[in-house]
Amino acid sequence: MGIQLGVNIDHVATLRQARYSPAPYAFNAEPILADAAQTVERAGAQSITVHLRADRRHLQDADLPALRKVIRTKLNLELGNTPEIVAIALRERPEDVCLVPEHRQEVTTEGGLDAAGQRSALEPTVQAFAAAGIRVSLFIDADEAQIRAAAALQAPVIELHTGAYANAADPAARAAELQRLASGARLAYSLGLVVNAGHGLSLANLPAFLAEVPHLHELNIGHSLVCHALQVGLENSVRQFLRLIEAPHA
Repeated sequence: MGIQLGVNIDHVATLRQARYSPAPYAFNAEPILADAAQTVERAGAQSITVHLRADRRHLQDADLPALRKVIRTKLNLELGNTPEIVAIALRERPEDVCLVPEHRQEVTTEGGLDAAGQRSALEPTVQAFAAAGIRVSLFIDADEAQIRAAAALQAPVIELHTGAYANAADPAARAAELQRLASGARLAYSLGLVVNAGHGLSLANLPAFLAEVPHLHELNIGHSLVCHALQVGLENSVRQFLRLIEAPHA
């Protein structure tokens, strides 16, 4: 099986919250998150990603059971390592969870999780999800210490944070980030970890990324895909990303 595409639909919820945050489940509230998930799946994506943040800025608690009812691929829930959100995840039982750093003032997730520095706090959470049959991923930078910490925590999956690559305006900086990501992916694979990646990936920067970074299992893409959907429609946007991911990479 080739590289899979997980589509983050948080920004569909963001659009809903912009108008209907006082009553996100009113009879006329739109867009409907479950409809977006079904459209994404119909276009061929292999998973749906959402992030239940502590401040509930986009996804709301009731969105999770609504999504569980309609998703036919798999639900990947991003979350911070807080007791409230972990308890919700254990109750709703997504197929995958991805533990991410989370700060209330950030616009979006900034940087990877410090798995090495937070090992004692992460260990019981990773174990609880594993005991519940939920596959755990850690969203980390492509640094040796973080990758080895993920393996030591027995998290079966990592998601490499690609934001520094996506945001690098200088060609030399982009090339350096690509090499760092490629080295991280090789190390993770050698340790038996499944290698996912995401953050800031787009139709413009994917070709070079896919050509350089090996052992990729799944890419999680949200903002750029939803932005592109404003021009071509959500289903067409997903299909264009899939065609690019499935194309030969040299």
